[in-house]
Amino acid sequence: MLTIEWSLASGWEKPYIKPLENISLHPASSSLHYAIELFEGMKAYRGVDGKIRLFRPTLNMDRMVRSAKRATLPCFDQNELLECIRKLVEVEKEWVPYSTTASLYIRPTLIGTEPSLGVKKPTKALLYVILSPVGPYFASGSFNPISLWADPKYVRAWKGGTGDCKLGGNYGSSIYAQQEALEFGCQQVLWLYGEDHQITEVGTMNLFLYWINEDGENELATPPLDGIILPGVTRQSILDLAQNWGEFKVSERYITMSDLTAALEENRVKEMFGAGTACIVCPISKILYKGKHLHIPTMENGPQLTTRFLNKLSDIQYGREDSDWAVLVS
Repeated sequence: MLTIEWSLASGWEKPYIKPLENISLHPASSSLHYAIELFEGMKAYRGVDGKIRLFRPTLNMDRMVRSAKRATLPCFDQNELLECIRKLVEVEKEWVPYSTTASLYIRPTLIGTEPSLGVKKPTKALLYVILSPVGPYFASGSFNPISLWADPKYVRAWKGGTGDCKLGGNYGSSIYAQQEALEFGCQQVLWLYGEDHQITEVGTMNLFLYWINEDGENELATPPLDGIILPGVTRQSILDLAQNWGEFKVSERYITMSDLTAALEENRVKEMFGAGTACIVCPISKILYKGKHLHIPTMENGPQLTTRFLNKLSDIQYGREDSDWAVLVS
């Protein structure tokens, strides 16, 4: 693991790479009482050429700095932290799976360690990075579409809140709704927002809809970054790829449940999928909304576009295709 301590008095201390161990905290530490903490999620991939790569890691560093500012935690030199992470992965390179269906998960974490019960900006913090090998997201090795539970009584994020930052509190408070989704036989929550039931995110993933829009155009749509959506690295990569292909309209726009149900009735929906670091893309086949099961025809349509994004991004991550999005570790 990598550890770097910070204090208001001394600034950032020397970084250390050492064996994984428990951390010792004062019982009044601000991260334990007031959730003054954040994290990132990224991966290292062993390519078909044996080289180890990170995928667009500067986007993770950018987001981590934004989260730190929102949580009143200390900012840091993004290039320096990225170099520390690169060195950590280099030291632990044998933990990067020799497989193109597995990877090494990297979890940078920054917590307030202020030993005080005062609700205030911390004067002490700890930045650490831990690693774990992870296997394929889909156990069968192929797409398994998921079902979603959509109920506006629970909200993941709101305007003026912290939904666009990767703070642990956003995730801990979502577990209750996730458990209710499971009780209804669904695998994930489709988070809605506002009186018009805007579609925002799916579980812990960004959401994409490929459809024929109201103007008769083939369109790939995802909710805009208006403060309640997490700016995902995979989300940005999908948008960048689609805009570069130039084959259909690409939009960051609001989509409501009434928009979706109308499109389903008129057979205008082609594919719907979640996107994130864990699975790259995850097809959606069913939504439980207002007591009714809405069938999403993702799998009947290939899913051609979802599969295309999966193949393109995994080709870059595992070195089958050269790209400046892939950063070599060793």
